[in-house]
Amino acid sequence: MQDIADRLGISVVAVSKALSGKSGVSDALREEVRRTADELGYTYVSKRRQVPANHTGNICVLASSKFIDADSFYLKYYKHISSLLQARGRYAFFHTISASEEEGLAYPPLLTPAKADGIIILGQLSKSYTELIISKDIPAVFLDFYDDRKDIDCIISDSFYASYDITNYLINIGHRKLAFVGSVKATSSIQDRYLGYVKSLMEHNIHISRDYILEDRGEDGLMIPVKLPADMPTAFVCNCDSTAYELIRQLKKEGYRVPQDISVTGFDNSVYSDMSDPKITTIEVNTEQMSQLAVDTILKKISLPGYRIGRIPVSGRILYKNSVMSIKKIARSSIFDSNF
Repeated sequence: MQDIADRLGISVVAVSKALSGKSGVSDALREEVRRTADELGYTYVSKRRQVPANHTGNICVLASSKFIDADSFYLKYYKHISSLLQARGRYAFFHTISASEEEGLAYPPLLTPAKADGIIILGQLSKSYTELIISKDIPAVFLDFYDDRKDIDCIISDSFYASYDITNYLINIGHRKLAFVGSVKATSSIQDRYLGYVKSLMEHNIHISRDYILEDRGEDGLMIPVKLPADMPTAFVCNCDSTAYELIRQLKKEGYRVPQDISVTGFDNSVYSDMSDPKITTIEVNTEQMSQLAVDTILKKISLPGYRIGRIPVSGRILYKNSVMSIKKIARSSIFDSNF
C-alpha cells in the first residue's frame, strides 16, 4: 500500500479505503488505485466489501464426525468450498458434531445469524437433526445427502446412475455373480448405489440374492468387517473406496487374488483407491462441480430469501484401474487352450 501511495502521491489510508471498498474516496481514485496495484504486480481481495453490513461473511460447513476419518474424502469438498468462498469475499469454517451431540440434538452455538450467514451440511445427518437445522432461521444447503423432505435444497452425486453404470460394466465383461457391499439403510447415498446395482441386475435378468447384499458398517455408522458369503461371487460392487480397500485386504487374507480370482469396485475415487494394491476401479465424484453449486446456492439463499433449487444430481465417471478382470477373456483363453 505504501508503494501505491508513493506512486500516486496519496496517503496509505486512502489506498486502504480504495482497495477494501470503504467510503471516503472517489470512484475515480478507487479505480486509479486498483489499476496501479495491478501495474505493480500486487494482488488484493476486492470483493470483501460486497458482503452486506448486516452479514458476517462467514459460511459454516457442518459434518458428522463419523464421516471425517483418515480418508478425508469430505475434506475435498471443504477445500473447494473454502477457495470458492474466499474468491467471493467470504470465509468458510469447518465444524463437526459428535454422535452424542447429534443424538442429543445439541445445536452448535456457532451456527447463529450473528456468527454465520449460512450453513452447508456435508453428508448424512439423522432425520431429527435435519429437522433441528431446518427449524433455525439460517439459510442451509445439503451436500451429498437428501431425505424425503421436499423443502430442503440438496446437491448430490448421481449415485444411482453411477452404480448402475459400473455394475453394467462388470456384467458386460462377463460377471454374473455380483455382490453389493454396503449397509443399505445407513445413508441415502448407499441406498441409491444399491438401487443402481439392483436395476442393472434386473435388466440383465440376473437373480438378486439376499446372500449377496453385505453389511459394511454397524448401527453407529462405523465400519465393520464384511461377512463373506459361502458361495463367493466373481465381483463385489462396494459402496465406497474405503470399504473396497478393506475388503481387498480381507480377501487376500482368505487366500483370494484380486482381480485374478475376484474383481472389486469402489466409489468416490478417494485416497483409498490409489493406496490399495491393486488400485481400485472406482467412480470419480465431481466434487468441484458439487462444491461450486453448493456455494452458488448458499450465497443466493442468503441474498434472496425464499430462493430454492430443490434436488440437483451431479454425474460422475468410472475410472478404470487394476482391481477388475474380464471373465470373458479368461473363458476365451481356456477354450483356446483346450483345443490344443
